[in-house]
Amino acid sequence: LQLVESGGGLVQPGGSLRLSCAASGFTLDYAAIGWFRQAPGKEREGVSCSSSSGGGTNYVDSVKGRFTISRDNAKNTVYLQMNSLTPEDTAVYYCAARGYYCSARMNDFGSWGQGTQVTVSS
Repeated sequence: LQLVESGGGLVQPGGSLRLSCAASGFTLDYAAIGWFRQAPGKEREGVSCSSSSGGGTNYVDSVKGRFTISRDNAKNTVYLQMNSLTPEDTAVYYCAARGYYCSARMNDFGSWGQGTQVTVSS
C-alpha cells in the first residue's frame, strides 16, 4: 500500500492550492482517505476526510468553507482544494487510508503518505 501526496508549496495569504493523494496497491473504492496536518511545534490534527462512499467531512472549524475534499476513484486519487489560505494553514499535510469510514483520529489510519509542505507567507 502506498500513498503519495503532491501539490504543496509556497503561496501568499489568500491564495489557493490543490493537494493530491495518489493511492497505489489498493483501490479507493473501499477506503476512506483522511487529510491531516502538522504545524511546527504542534500535534498532528485531522483536517478533512472522504469516506469510501464519497462523502466529505471537515474536522477543523477554521477550514470549513475554505477546504473541499473530493475523490476520483478512476484515478485512485483524493484531492484537497484549499482556498483563502492563511499563515495558520502552514503545515506539513499528510494523507492516510483506512477502510470505508472516516475518522479524525490518527490511530485509526494504518497507511500514511510522506507528507507535502504547505507554506502560506507573503
